[in-house]
Amino acid sequence: MGKDMEAGRRGSGGLFRTKSVEQSIRDTEEPEHRLTRSLSAFDLTVFGVGVIIGTGIFVLTGSVAKDTAGPAVAISFAISGAVCALAALCYAEFASTVPVAGSAYTFSYASLGEFPAWIIGWDLVLELALATAVVAVGWSGYVRSLMDTAGLELPTVLQGPSATDGFSFDLLAALLVLVLTVVLLLGMKLSARVTAVVVAIKVTVVLVVIVAGAFLVKADNYSPFVPESKGNVSGSGFDAPLIQLLAGYEPTTFGVQGIFTAASVVFFAFIGFDVVATAAEETKDPPRDMPRGILGSLLICTVLYIAVALVVTGMQNYTQLSVDAPLADAFKSTGHPVFAGLISFGAAVGLTTVCLILLLGQSRVFFAMSRDGLLPRLFSRVHPRFGTPYRSTVLLGGLVAVVAGFTSIEELASLVNIGTLFAFSVVALGVVILRRTRPDLPRAFRTPWVPVLPVVSVAASVWLMLNLSGETWLRFGVWMVVGVVVYFAYGRSRSRMNARG
Repeated sequence: MGKDMEAGRRGSGGLFRTKSVEQSIRDTEEPEHRLTRSLSAFDLTVFGVGVIIGTGIFVLTGSVAKDTAGPAVAISFAISGAVCALAALCYAEFASTVPVAGSAYTFSYASLGEFPAWIIGWDLVLELALATAVVAVGWSGYVRSLMDTAGLELPTVLQGPSATDGFSFDLLAALLVLVLTVVLLLGMKLSARVTAVVVAIKVTVVLVVIVAGAFLVKADNYSPFVPESKGNVSGSGFDAPLIQLLAGYEPTTFGVQGIFTAASVVFFAFIGFDVVATAAEETKDPPRDMPRGILGSLLICTVLYIAVALVVTGMQNYTQLSVDAPLADAFKSTGHPVFAGLISFGAAVGLTTVCLILLLGQSRVFFAMSRDGLLPRLFSRVHPRFGTPYRSTVLLGGLVAVVAGFTSIEELASLVNIGTLFAFSVVALGVVILRRTRPDLPRAFRTPWVPVLPVVSVAASVWLMLNLSGETWLRFGVWMVVGVVVYFAYGRSRSRMNARG
């Protein structure tokens, strides 16, 4: 019956039945479940830069440099960027070979089987939802700061949980999510145009920080570049990095271990390039454009991140960096408050695209799982006029708006990181498996040095995961257990693979 049907039915009825690449592509041609192809390589690169440059560069730099890595946080950014680059090469091959919505979920279905695909899809839905909520709350904080400067203030009850111990709802964060949900409903091309304008503003602000800050750098602030280890530090319980708990020694900051621990934290700043792969089905020429969009956006952002980290730690000693707004406060400390206002404006504007693209990625993963029957099929219907999965977009946008309104951001970033690193590992393994099971597939882009590079990618991702806290691992495990229950209670019996098998 041909290799595609044979591959699609391998393990039929079992947990590891795969969905062939050919069948995945045929499913995209169903009129009621077909997305519109309108994106170019430029659009994808803009999406990537738009989602990557956000909370990480505007917020994380200060806290991580001050508490964990010192000026060597620039090395931490480089390490995280390298780990992402390894994964990006694997994503590029998959996205150009399997140009279907769903990213790591779809790739896993074609290579590892249905149950692993469900697990990774379940993981991605949580990851992208929490990431959107985190960024929306961060955006709300910047906007409230700008409002305070203008003499405006929201009632405390509408400022979110971080503003009071009593009942409070973050109105601005929820409204942002709802407005962006409407933008996504109206079509991908409109989303791309909005993103392009906002990204131009955001990148301009980042370049101003780098260029202006470079003239304010003092060499003494880099000494020591890698501060000595603090030895035993507070927080030596279950919130310590898992690798340290397993090794049986007390957690430390600074030193070489501090650089790696910082890399696992600032990894949050790179989250997003993989979301570009979720738009493969809406790309005009996926084999050509997907690798360019994924790799191009990651390269641009890595260079900018390292430059910003070097400038900020050079402007102000790492021990004095602000945790809440390190870039803005570094300029204030050197007597340049005008730049501080510009940075706050750039952060507030720039974070809108991060939320937009994370919402886009989440809705496309949910859409792909629904089209396969693992979630209710009604959520995979495409709007007849706008060509977007409107039902899943509205559902998820509403839920994320509620989460953003009632949730503070302190404990969510690490959970997002572990979910992303898990997805990276699965995609890298999938490249090796699909090379062996389907060597005949046309591949416009081929990951170099297979299987060595994917294996190194898995090892690097796992290493960063081990540097996350034991508490993060526990929460991640609970979410995965819930996913397993949902799969066996609903998804397995309703999968479209049952009908085809």
